[in-house]
Amino acid sequence: WAVSFGKEITALSARYSGAKLLQKKYKDIEGTVKIEEVNGDELVKRFAEEMEEMLGRKMKAVKRLAEAAEDADLDHEYNETLEFDYYNSMLINTVDEDGNPVPLGGEFTLEENEHFNKLPVNIQQSNIQVPTNVYNRDPDILNGVYMSEALNDVFADNFQKDPTLTWQYFGSSTGFFRLYPGIQWTPDENGVVTFDCRNRNWYIQAATSPKDVVIVVDVSGSMKGLRLTIAKHTINTILDTLGENDFVNIIAYSDYVRYVEPCFQGTLVQADLDNREHFKLLVEQLHVKGEGKVKKAMKESFRILNEGSLCNQAIMLITDGAMEDFQDVFQEFNWPERRVRVFTYLIGREMTFAENVKWIACNNKGYYTHVSTLADVQENVMEYLHVLSRPMVINHDHDIIWTEAYMDSVLFNTQAQSLLLMTSVAMPVFSKKRETLSHGILLGVVGTDVALRELMRVATRYKYKEGKKLKPKPNYNSVDLSEVEWEDSEEKLRTAMVKGETGNLSLDVKTSVDKGRRVMFLKNDYYYTVINETPFSLGIVLSQGYGQYIFIGNVSVEEGLHDLLAPDLTIANEWTYCETDIDPAHRKLSQLQAVEQYLTGKEPDLECDMQLLQQTLFDAVVTAPMEAYWNALMLNVSSMDEGIETAFLGTRSGLIRFLRYAGIEKRIGKSFLTSTDKENMFTLDHFPVWYRRAAEYPAGKFLYYMPRQDTRGRRTYLYLVYTHPQNKTNKQILRNTIYDVIGSSVSYQDIECYVIDNNGFVLISEQRNDVSSHTCTHRIWLESSVHKKKGDILQPCDTEYPSFVYEPSVKETNSIIKCGRCQKMFVVQQIPESNLLMLVVQADCDCSKHVQENHTMLLLLLLDPAVHNSSVKCDRMKSQKVRRRPESCHSYHAQENADDCGGASFISPSTSVSFMCLLFAAVVS
Repeated sequence: WAVSFGKEITALSARYSGAKLLQKKYKDIEGTVKIEEVNGDELVKRFAEEMEEMLGRKMKAVKRLAEAAEDADLDHEYNETLEFDYYNSMLINTVDEDGNPVPLGGEFTLEENEHFNKLPVNIQQSNIQVPTNVYNRDPDILNGVYMSEALNDVFADNFQKDPTLTWQYFGSSTGFFRLYPGIQWTPDENGVVTFDCRNRNWYIQAATSPKDVVIVVDVSGSMKGLRLTIAKHTINTILDTLGENDFVNIIAYSDYVRYVEPCFQGTLVQADLDNREHFKLLVEQLHVKGEGKVKKAMKESFRILNEGSLCNQAIMLITDGAMEDFQDVFQEFNWPERRVRVFTYLIGREMTFAENVKWIACNNKGYYTHVSTLADVQENVMEYLHVLSRPMVINHDHDIIWTEAYMDSVLFNTQAQSLLLMTSVAMPVFSKKRETLSHGILLGVVGTDVALRELMRVATRYKYKEGKKLKPKPNYNSVDLSEVEWEDSEEKLRTAMVKGETGNLSLDVKTSVDKGRRVMFLKNDYYYTVINETPFSLGIVLSQGYGQYIFIGNVSVEEGLHDLLAPDLTIANEWTYCETDIDPAHRKLSQLQAVEQYLTGKEPDLECDMQLLQQTLFDAVVTAPMEAYWNALMLNVSSMDEGIETAFLGTRSGLIRFLRYAGIEKRIGKSFLTSTDKENMFTLDHFPVWYRRAAEYPAGKFLYYMPRQDTRGRRTYLYLVYTHPQNKTNKQILRNTIYDVIGSSVSYQDIECYVIDNNGFVLISEQRNDVSSHTCTHRIWLESSVHKKKGDILQPCDTEYPSFVYEPSVKETNSIIKCGRCQKMFVVQQIPESNLLMLVVQADCDCSKHVQENHTMLLLLLLDPAVHNSSVKCDRMKSQKVRRRPESCHSYHAQENADDCGGASFISPSTSVSFMCLLFAAVVS
């Protein structure tokens, strides 16, 4: 039966796909095709140079903003009583009950703009966002906003010079955020705006050098209740100011010293997102007990900092008071150099020990703040950034920083923009006034966002891969290269790229497709180099074989354009055939419209990829006969086989031809495509699954592939061409085959028959619900259901994807499955000239319950943290991969005024302690 079915399905596939006609067409023009080998080294070098040029334009724009802001501040004289109305992005176009504009509102023109994801914006001017917890008429805010009005002209000029720029902004150290183009800001469901530009990674990285931070928190008995709540919030706020270039640990103390994460004892760990979130969970579990003895905690902090870097180092002491004699600790570990700055946060309303806590900060080049309520936390924590920035500000070191890739789900939390992966380039803005030089006043940070989509436009879109319909998980952030290129087990590729080296290597790769359901085995060549003047490296991957060559066919523009505009044809609209984002007049053009306008001479100023256009025109001409072939089949209704849905083809230029056999009236457009089918079109991020798998399959053979069912339970047929066997002859052959193998003791009613593909997915079954399901997915389904329980805390983990891959050299096999008290035999037979298998199993022994129970027990065991090897988990958490540290460090300047430490004049700790003891004695007597 397998042989018979193989012949039948091959014949159907050949007839309705038109594959033989297409092969003949390519054979006929073979002599006119020019084949070129791709030089990976030259390709990656060229892409890197073009990216360097593009990123250089962004950096120049930011430099112009920084210069303009500093000059504006130099010319501005602070006015304590300044009255100034500005456009507040929360209040624009809002009126009161009488129809009058509200204060700081007014009419602010907004128009949808294609370049800014169709958001309503004002490209003539910027406007101001102020967090809810910052008074929008505070004198510092008004003076800063007034001064920074000078940036409006620079914003607009930058955008005119470089139309590919997106958002430009100035984040002020006082808390306001000037954004260009201006937008209407959307608050959360409670009407609150929690966004504070000073908490953004671009601000923090630009404002300070890399830092090692030890957070020391008092958990003695006196810290109970509200004080502990404030302390926890302070710790979390400090953690939010740390980034990928910083290292951190947290120590809690009372009668004794303990690390909140015992795994991190005696060391500093990278303040990446996972570690910061892990710390927050542990901090939430802190409870108070005993007497606070800060001396031991400070000694331990200095000890682990001594093992750290030589850039900024700081201890953050969070306490409600310090009573013991602790001066000798600083004398032993930190004086006279005062290499480690100590920042102190006095928690609660009680001021009895304020002088002691203040003394610690002021004698160690830090800063003291009093945090009496939860509302005080944000502003008080931000002070430490200003102190750390002083050496850089005094020396006017305008370092340009680039952030890691991130998903901006905060800035525009209700807009499409939030789904873009991006990087930001930023630069600090300093006060140039001589009278404030020693104070090192940071005015803020200027920057612009670069969507990775824009960055990768330089590498023509049909040659790169980027995740498209991203559904951001909480706190989505960068993904390490080692999590993408699994086969780089020795991290040769990762290490070379991190170090900014240039070179190439080859790897045997297993890659998952179809959302982890299938696996492909590839041999890839990797080419990499540094992008100069940036912290980035660029790598490209070429699959060995077809990925190493391009072919160029010589057809005329007239002939190619005629065939390109056929109704059955489309091209990948999300690829860049022509650049439509430079000139605003081109932004509404689809890629096919842009190609037509360019080739007909109507829009000669369009920038188009001529190599890609030539390939696309060639493909259009060569595949043109397919339209007539498919139409001829469809019009001959009497000879059409039942169940044939769609004929289609795709080429490496992103061209797709398709025809729906099932009804002429439904042929127009792509209305027959479900949401799942559309994911398998040629899109921005990838070639379709069917295309990628077929490209790796032996030439001249059909690969059969069933997409997942869509959510409405409607069967899709796009990539499987077959007729369900309805005549009894085929079924009789099928059953007779099994009868011969298993024996006469089994009746026809006691067997189940399937056709599966080489990854174990059911394509044909007597039970409709089996189609497109996996023959061994119980475990995957169970994992999904367990993880989705409400209230579960998601934890980083290594995920195993069970996958079935059939060995093609095995033509037929059989075996027995034991199921508790019974057993069942199965037979697998390869269907020739295909990636399909016939699977027949005995149906008189039910294994489903037995298998599910086993998998459930196994799953619960896997998810139970008690059975995890704690040492393996700890090693994973502490592992520090090779990283390229920032080149600059600004931790010291001789002219710094360290007396500006957050408090007025202070007395020595010994005097303070003696005075308190005398006071206590007087009260007792």
